[in-house]
Amino acid sequence: MTTLTPTSHTPLSQLFWLALALSMGAALSLGITRFSYGLLLPPMRDDLNWSYTLAGGMNTVNALGYLLGALVTPRLLQRYGASRVLMLGSVLASVFMGLSGFFTDSTPLLVQRLLAGVASALVFIAGGLLAARLGALQPARGGWLIGLYYGGTGFGIVLSALLVPAVLEAAVAWPHGWAWAWWLLAGTCLVATAILRWPARVLRQLAPPAAVGSAPPASFNWRPFSFALSGYAMFGVGYIGYMTFVIALLREQGASGPDITVFYTLLGTAVVASARIWAGLLDRYKGGRVLALLNGLLGLATLLPALTSAWPVVLASGILFGAVFLAVVASTTALVRHNLPQAAWGAGISAFTIVFAFGQIVGPTLVGYIADGQGGLARGLIYSAAALWVGAALASRQRALT
Repeated sequence: MTTLTPTSHTPLSQLFWLALALSMGAALSLGITRFSYGLLLPPMRDDLNWSYTLAGGMNTVNALGYLLGALVTPRLLQRYGASRVLMLGSVLASVFMGLSGFFTDSTPLLVQRLLAGVASALVFIAGGLLAARLGALQPARGGWLIGLYYGGTGFGIVLSALLVPAVLEAAVAWPHGWAWAWWLLAGTCLVATAILRWPARVLRQLAPPAAVGSAPPASFNWRPFSFALSGYAMFGVGYIGYMTFVIALLREQGASGPDITVFYTLLGTAVVASARIWAGLLDRYKGGRVLALLNGLLGLATLLPALTSAWPVVLASGILFGAVFLAVVASTTALVRHNLPQAAWGAGISAFTIVFAFGQIVGPTLVGYIADGQGGLARGLIYSAAALWVGAALASRQRALT
């Protein structure tokens, strides 16, 4: 398989294995580097006496780093190619995750989260571009192949759900025992980086003839995509509040450690399954209809645990959220693929990533600030749900360009 040269005649089974291996980029950049923090937030907050505003600020600076990474990624893609950018970002993200276990002061921890955000943007955008090129080899199954890549985030979430609580329990007698979780997650990122070497090497051959060199990047006209971009920005505001604080809310509601593991594992498993669930819609619709539908469903999932602590409802919220939220990201890649020439895909994906990052910068600190006031975390998630529904209304007005 290592000698595979992908073409339009490559069997779907081989493209599947490439997409699955490539999904380790999404697992590393989002599933582990970003979303594992939700599991670490409660013990770190208790140990370090953080407010919810500061706890949310950790993910805010991570999103700021993600934005900075998104801004420089198009130039890096043009100069070095998606495969090299993917591998560089993977190595850097692994290093920064490990360094987070060596500090207890908030300032260096904020710096580490910032740098990890920059690295994760390099991985996520480069991997998304490679997934879009892979999907172009089988247009009828392109949505499924792209969804496989983004669904890899679920693998990272499941791994985090299984590893972090176990490490926290084993290190409970150690000072700052949560540091061991950071180090184990960094090692997991290095394993994912090793797996990524194969698809990065093979998919380098899919670059357009002028993709790497000194020519300026293909331009992207933001105006025709304004409604989709706005809806995606509100998605960034809304979803990150849930992923940052839902575990803390469940602990406040009395959920046990095993309960948290089950909840987060089911959420991650649903993310993996989302590639199959939404593939047909991603292939069929070329405007903002899918983005609007998914934002609306995500708002419902976000609202449920804010209204009740009934465990079946909470589990339903996690499963629905997992089945939807990475499909939102995949829908924007599909939108770019449907409406732009291949040479502009990198610029288009980067543009959506930039507005996504702006939303993520606002979301965690805003929800944390609300949670520090009357109504607590439940009220913060209500605001998150409202942001997602505003995003659904905006995205519904996006029309296909071709």
